Amino acid sequence: MKKNRLKKAAYVLLGGIVMVAMMVSDASAKDPGKVLIAYFSRDGENYNVGNLKVGNTAVMAGYIHERLSGSEIFQIAPVVPYPDKYEECTEVAKREQRENARPAVKTHHADIHKYDIIYIGYPIWWGTMPQILFTFLEEYNFSGKTIIPFSTNEGSGFGRSVGDLKKVCPKSKLIDGLAVRGSEVKKTQKEINAWIDKTMKAVE
Repeated sequence: MKKNRLKKAAYVLLGGIVMVAMMVSDASAKDPGKVLIAYFSRDGENYNVGNLKVGNTAVMAGYIHERLSGSEIFQIAPVVPYPDKYEECTEVAKREQRENARPAVKTHHADIHKYDIIYIGYPIWWGTMPQILFTFLEEYNFSGKTIIPFSTNEGSGFGRSVGDLKKVCPKSKLIDGLAVRGSEVKKTQKEINAWIDKTMKAVE
């Protein structure tokens, strides 16, 4: 009788170990740590919203980071900051685009290879993403990775930036992104959350 009880207890213990192992394995398969949110944002004087302490795209990136528990966030920062004044910044942005410039980035990410899913965020400057995004995207190998763009703008949507993303990262999988008005970004968290949930289903 005692042997049977011990045998039964052993089976229960073994079953528990197997269940825990399966749970760990399942959690690993859906590890949100494989998600990176990389974004460029500019504070200071912005069109239609005045002076910002936190840029609109940074706000949106924060919402995504908050929704995706365990994700990592990375800010793409320039070596030479863009001017605080809106008009001055637009002149710099126009010149960079005209010259097809690659502004130097101050921050680099040594472990970009470990992420499978990368949300890429930026404002729209003169119809596309700022030139510093090209610098960032050309610095790393995004082959085989899933890229999900998000953008803030004041009516231009994504402009031609999605096409530019495809050109720079031709071997990446591009999922439908979300573009919101920068002046309304703080009112769109529910919309952003719904879109995030949709993108996560698309990559499962």
